[in-house]
Amino acid sequence: MGVPLYTIGFTQTTAAHFFTRLKTAGVTKVIDIRLHNSSQLAGFAKSEDLAWFLKSLGGIDYAHHPLLAPTDDILKAFKKEKGDWGQFQSRFLNLMTERKVETRFKAEDFDGACLLCSEATPHHCHRRLLSEYLNDKWGQTLKVTHL
Repeated sequence: MGVPLYTIGFTQTTAAHFFTRLKTAGVTKVIDIRLHNSSQLAGFAKSEDLAWFLKSLGGIDYAHHPLLAPTDDILKAFKKEKGDWGQFQSRFLNLMTERKVETRFKAEDFDGACLLCSEATPHHCHRRLLSEYLNDKWGQTLKVTHL
């Protein structure tokens, strides 16, 4: 059956749609994998506000794991310098390998959890890369759904 893991981005959506998707899916914990989670630009997804909204609106726990985020250098090369997606992907996956993230967590840690980042869709997003990386390392144990 697999360990259910969800992913979601908060941009280009309303708070109502964002929180409804989480509640409807049955998410029990949001794992914030943004490097910086306290920017005023994040709106309702600013770390302290997000943790309160999640608990109050859905009884959902919140954790921030920047270990699962790209470095500032990797982000800058891709976003600000309009870098190549293939290069971002390669650098991010190499970083996850260097950090050995698959040994620092277990699949069960992600049971019913949702990986959060800012990107509206998973196509060019590190949440998809991370979920695929972990699933590969853990023998396809995760049943990933992008919300």
